[in-house]
Amino acid sequence: MPAERAKSELRPVLIACCLAMLAVGDNSTAIMAALPDMKASLQLGAADVEWVVNAYLLTAAIFIIVGGGTADLFGARRSSVIGIALFALASLLIALTPAGFVVVGARALQGLGAAFAVAGTLAAVSEAAPDDRRAEAIGGWTGFLMLGFSIGPLVGGAVTHYAGWRFIFWLNVVAMVPSALMLLRHQGGGGRRGAPMDWAGLGLLAVFMVTLITGLQALAHVSGNWLAAAIPLVAAAMALAALLRLETRRPQPLVDFALFANRNFAIAAGLLFLVMFDIMTLLLYYNLFVQSLDGLGMSPIGAGLSLVPLSLALFALARAAPMIAAKIGMRRMLMAASLLLAAGCAIIWWSLQMGATFEVLMPGLCVAGIAIALVYASAPRLGLATLPLAQAGKGSGMLNSCSFLGGTVGVTFGGLVFASHGLSGVLVLLGGSALASAVLCLRLHAD
Repeated sequence: MPAERAKSELRPVLIACCLAMLAVGDNSTAIMAALPDMKASLQLGAADVEWVVNAYLLTAAIFIIVGGGTADLFGARRSSVIGIALFALASLLIALTPAGFVVVGARALQGLGAAFAVAGTLAAVSEAAPDDRRAEAIGGWTGFLMLGFSIGPLVGGAVTHYAGWRFIFWLNVVAMVPSALMLLRHQGGGGRRGAPMDWAGLGLLAVFMVTLITGLQALAHVSGNWLAAAIPLVAAAMALAALLRLETRRPQPLVDFALFANRNFAIAAGLLFLVMFDIMTLLLYYNLFVQSLDGLGMSPIGAGLSLVPLSLALFALARAAPMIAAKIGMRRMLMAASLLLAAGCAIIWWSLQMGATFEVLMPGLCVAGIAIALVYASAPRLGLATLPLAQAGKGSGMLNSCSFLGGTVGVTFGGLVFASHGLSGVLVLLGGSALASAVLCLRLHAD
């Protein structure tokens, strides 16, 4: 009877959390296919387009570390509902937006909701699952997040083509409302007293990330106004120094820099930074190129269809990664995947020189998808494997924060390169990032 009760308790919680993660994953990549249409209908400039992506990634990067603590304070399921509700509200605002500045603000709110929802739903699934089903339940949660991430380009392209870009965000609301209602019906236990919030650390982290990205974006216009880049970059350096000084002296820091003393954890964080740098930059500037008249002039659905090889590879290899790592070793697999990503970027670059068509682009996109999936699915396990259980939640938050920050830095640097050298230049940048990942893998401890 207790086993049956546990099973019946797990089912609605797992369905609700997986549905929410499907929407979060899909939202992360579906918007890329819609951005050219959003740019035209909302009259967005190049910097505005970057902020539509970066506002989400930056806010998520800042608050994902707080998400786990919120689950402790209010209970995992209540925290999940808070995140899901914020995400749905932000999606509604974007769907109804009359202007570009509203989209940027609502995307930041979406990032806040995603930060709480990702941390909260993972904790809720872990809490609801009996010991013998916990690994299976977390695997389902991860699978739906990756499924949404992989189908996003096709869903975004199809929805934009047939119903308009606003309908992408209506779909988020449709998915999130039943998810929140199911979790409200099965609230579980209340929260427990946690450490007091490190507001000073959170503030310095936010200042560091926002001024860093603002300064990097301003580098595009450094010849005309060098102070626009220098002032925020200096502010970012000062905020980082203050953050390091503050957090290394606190007994329970928000940002635990001591975790990076663990070599494999530090390398895993670097790999996640670089792989999100690659995937978000590739998806954004690929879509801007192939849907532009100066590029391939594809429709949104055509662009989404052209990314099907990458999407299929992402989904299939993410699920196969643990088995491959068990056979050949984690270090060998991550090294091979990093080199494979560099090769994929080279193939896509060559395809552009030869005259990009769907048939010519397909091999490179497939290779890139395989490589990204292997790294993205394996780096978190690598980073958490060497940490004690008591540090797993904090370690997961740090890894996710590095991942989101990598995405926003990639989008920002990609914008600088895309403006001057087009998609070919972006691919060279991504190839360099993939080679940097391979160099990091050389430092991994042997399996």
